[in-house]
Amino acid sequence: MIYTTELLAELNILVRYNLSTTLEGIKVHKHSAAPEVVAATERLFHKGLITQLDGGYLTTMGLEAAQQAQLLLNLLNPA
Repeated sequence: MIYTTELLAELNILVRYNLSTTLEGIKVHKHSAAPEVVAATERLFHKGLITQLDGGYLTTMGLEAAQQAQLLLNLLNPA
């Protein structure tokens, strides 16, 4: 399996979440966000990783995925 453009877009959404609190979500505005960002957010919702079609909060499974995504990003890009 390789990283597809769609999976990378989903990972980019997951790394935007603040993992230090579960009380902070994100909002993707359909009228101003890029179509691939809107589509990625909707896919994450349908996969059960976030609570709303347009972002919202991470689910329990989403929190785990976001933690792993952010860990990988930090390992590959230790800026």
